[in-house]
Amino acid sequence: MAVMPGWRSHEEIIAWQLSYELKERVYALIDGQPRIQRNSKFRDQLDGAASSAPRLIAEGFGRYLPGDFSKYLRQANGELKETSECLRDGVDRGYFTQEQVIPLQRLSRRASKAATGLIAYLKTADPPNEERRRKRRQPREPKPTEPRTAEPAERQPSAPSEPPEPMEPMD
Repeated sequence: MAVMPGWRSHEEIIAWQLSYELKERVYALIDGQPRIQRNSKFRDQLDGAASSAPRLIAEGFGRYLPGDFSKYLRQANGELKETSECLRDGVDRGYFTQEQVIPLQRLSRRASKAATGLIAYLKTADPPNEERRRKRRQPREPKPTEPRTAEPAERQPSAPSEPPEPMEPMD
């Protein structure tokens, strides 16, 4: 099984870096549009979605276990999708142009792909500094129709068998 990469900080994770860049660019877009300031509900929705993805990745990283981290990465993926959809809605509402939004939507997709790749990796990862605990197979119980036998003796390699001697015909 794989071992977690040697990240010392969530800031070293590409998915976090991309989502953080997206967040900063969304903030700049919001600040540059005076019309959006009047629609606080929409502004807060877009701001919240953009800021949640990097926070969720950081929180998941701090949870230590691969399964927990994956859960937070999935939530971050949802926030990235929401950010992209809010940007599209902003175009529909006339707050942004398509040219302003397309690069941010691409960045959102890149961050989402990085998070998805990390989720796939974490499925194979062992928790850091811990041995993987494997379930031991229990010997199966014989079915009721099978006769119970004693423990099987060790098998000795058999000598190659010789063909049987021909039988003489009987009168």
